[in-house]
Amino acid sequence: MVSEDSSSTAHNSTSQDGAPERRGITVRRAPKFVPFMGLGGVLGIIVAAFVAYGIPGDESFDTGAVFGFFLVSFAAGGVLLGAIAALVLDKVSVRRSRRAVVESVPSPAEDDAEA
Repeated sequence: MVSEDSSSTAHNSTSQDGAPERRGITVRRAPKFVPFMGLGGVLGIIVAAFVAYGIPGDESFDTGAVFGFFLVSFAAGGVLLGAIAALVLDKVSVRRSRRAVVESVPSPAEDDAEA
């Protein structure tokens, strides 16, 4: 993820005198939350299947109904744990962020328009 420094106020790629604009940015690798939450949900479904079908239970309950109950419980818990893991990794990535200075390069279309 790249975030722009708040001290940069110009929006043009070049300054008024034609020199390329330089500005400071923060560069960091931020996790995407949806894959973490999806993986947590899938792991919750796997655990629910193991608990419902792998562990002997009460014969008065249908195993499909037991699986459905555990599916909702463990999938929601897995999604929550995946989101927490992504939040922790996001905080770690903020600490490991680095500062960089970038310089704008005019595009070929801008060079043709100036000529």
